[in-house]
Amino acid sequence: MNKDQIKGKAKDLAGKVQEQAGRAVGNESQQAKGLAKQAAGKTQEGFGDAKETVRKATSPKGH
Repeated sequence: MNKDQIKGKAKDLAGKVQEQAGRAVGNESQQAKGLAKQAAGKTQEGFGDAKETVRKATSPKGH
């Protein structure tokens, strides 16, 4: 697992918490910010996944 995967998961989780908090208090702005943070987290995690795939494909066998 690389740092982009970890940071992406963290952003996604923080966004989910923010969205639910906004939903609980009826704050649509916070819900939207939470959804945006989730999208950014998923994008960063996807980038990390791609980097990991390339790393595995280009590393010598057995590593």
